[in-house]
Amino acid sequence: MEQLVDISEAAQDYLVQLLSNEEDGCGIRIFVAEPGTPNAETCLAYCRPGEHRDEDQSFQYDKFTVWYDQKSLPFLEEAVVDFREDKMGGQITVRAPNARVPKVGPNASIEERINYVLYNEINPGLAAHGGMVMLVDVIDGDTAVLQFGGGCQGCAAVDITLKQGVESTLLAQVPDLKGIKDATDHTFTDNAYY
Repeated sequence: MEQLVDISEAAQDYLVQLLSNEEDGCGIRIFVAEPGTPNAETCLAYCRPGEHRDEDQSFQYDKFTVWYDQKSLPFLEEAVVDFREDKMGGQITVRAPNARVPKVGPNASIEERINYVLYNEINPGLAAHGGMVMLVDVIDGDTAVLQFGGGCQGCAAVDITLKQGVESTLLAQVPDLKGIKDATDHTFTDNAYY
């Protein structure tokens, strides 16, 4: 298997240092916990001899092996592991832009393409106001039913957000999408941003 995750030279050196304190043959296993959800988290863990799963994919570096969880593979595309030194010693970081929703191709379903845009472009902007939007359903094959939550639910500006932000972005990026419907109960205003 070719290298799936870009592990920087600094991160490789740091991992070799960590693994030197473990038993011979210990490697690293990379996986995504709760892949494809807003709670997705990319994890690195020790993988002692015999702990990897039969379906795991491996990649051999000069001084250690990385095992990739088979189910996590589409969510690990374009992931980067890096190490930065700081006053406290340093920190390893993992950036996996497709962990919450895997990168979608031209043959992806309309639901997959809508979710990709929601989780990668729209929700990061709404999060600044404590809000989020999720896909409930696609009706008639071309109309997305969305539900707002957090600070967007009951917000006085939700119509503007829906029309000028969410709808215009989705229609531009998902060409076979024809319309948007809001299924949110906006009479509940306890956490509304405005």
